[in-house]
Amino acid sequence: MTRTLITGGLVITATDETHADVLIEHGRVVAMATPGTQAWTADRVIDASQQYVIPGGVDAHTHMELPFGGTFASDSFETGTRAAAWGGTTTIIDFAVQPKGSSLAAGLDAWHAKADGQCAVDYGFHMIVSDVNESTLREMGRLVEQGVSSVKLFMAYPGVFYSDDGQILRAMQRAGETGGLIMMHAENGIAIDVLVEQALARGETDPRHHGEVRKVLLEAEATHRAIQLARVAGAPLYVVHVSAEEAVAELAAARDKGLPVFGETCPQYLFLSTDNLAEPGFEGAKYVCSTPLRPREHQAALWRGLRTNDLQVVSTDHCPFCFSGQKELGRGDFSKIPNGLPGVENRMDLLHQAVVDGHIGRRRWIEIACATPARMFGLYPQKGTIAPGSDADIVIYDPHAQQTISAATHHMNVDYSAYEGRTVTGQVRTVLSRGEVVVEDRKYTGRAGHGCFTPRSTCQYLN
Repeated sequence: MTRTLITGGLVITATDETHADVLIEHGRVVAMATPGTQAWTADRVIDASQQYVIPGGVDAHTHMELPFGGTFASDSFETGTRAAAWGGTTTIIDFAVQPKGSSLAAGLDAWHAKADGQCAVDYGFHMIVSDVNESTLREMGRLVEQGVSSVKLFMAYPGVFYSDDGQILRAMQRAGETGGLIMMHAENGIAIDVLVEQALARGETDPRHHGEVRKVLLEAEATHRAIQLARVAGAPLYVVHVSAEEAVAELAAARDKGLPVFGETCPQYLFLSTDNLAEPGFEGAKYVCSTPLRPREHQAALWRGLRTNDLQVVSTDHCPFCFSGQKELGRGDFSKIPNGLPGVENRMDLLHQAVVDGHIGRRRWIEIACATPARMFGLYPQKGTIAPGSDADIVIYDPHAQQTISAATHHMNVDYSAYEGRTVTGQVRTVLSRGEVVVEDRKYTGRAGHGCFTPRSTCQYLN
């Protein structure tokens, strides 16, 4: 195993910023020291002068190869994790899906088969429970033992992933017993389906109507209801892809009571809006996701929530569908547009732009993109930081480079970029995954099969 020394950079973690040399052996950080104070020798020396040395990103919400609406997400585990590496993310947590009528174990086995030997960076799994019953409730305890310590439930998508309040309560009670964490897609899907039907009957078929029927109040109502059910069950709750000011307010109120309630938002809600859904022709279909993009004025509340820690994590909900042949399935009926956006490659850069723009500080950037998701899902300090004993998942980041985001240059397997033409300051230069260089000075050197399944402990905010 190569001994690697990273010298001359500014090491930034969630808690500290310091100029330090970082010594790596056997895939882990073994020592750190003030530059020039140690006469270390190494097989490989990486000069990080004038650059940041940061932990590899932890994207806790991706959907590689997800079946949805008669098609599949366009990134495989191979292409998606390669794109993640290019963007400075060295760990993803994807969602295994329980097919209705089947067991959780069968769903997990299917996702292991998809990912095994294919990934460029390390990965873990959450479990989507689409059929809450006595059998699957018993299985939830075994999942935790297998390192899958979080399950996702849906208040949306009746007939597909939807669980009713009774099922949700039972699953939350079980999570409270096993130490698992419930992740919730909080939208009132029953009411939304009524509004979809009414909109289509009025001839409102364009992509912008996707955002109009999935109303802010129906996200806020579901968030409130999920919090109250979690209180009754005595269980923790993590609300995914929070998009609106009113939903943030529900989380803030719960946290003010000291409840174990957590919230995640995504770059699309921080940087995009209903203006994109309303782009002319059918272009708005590129931006159809759920929860939907909101009017621009909601962005201030999301940034504020990230600064006040009412929102703790920024993940991508990376679920790409090509415009040609996939998003186009919804021409003439917005409800048939596959829901999802590409973003696993863009998250770290967009959040650095938020540092440049003054929305957050550098350590908060690392906290919401690396350290907190690692803690939230039982991976810290193996992942999410740079410290002796941690995996050498490290990014050399140039904070001065300018780049223009474009589908012409990205590495995700999708034919458009949600951020096409946006210029950002900052760019990944070199990426190490467990000490192995997978991107070297903007050249990909990784390989499928390097990434390993990483079992997780329970949420470290509850211990």
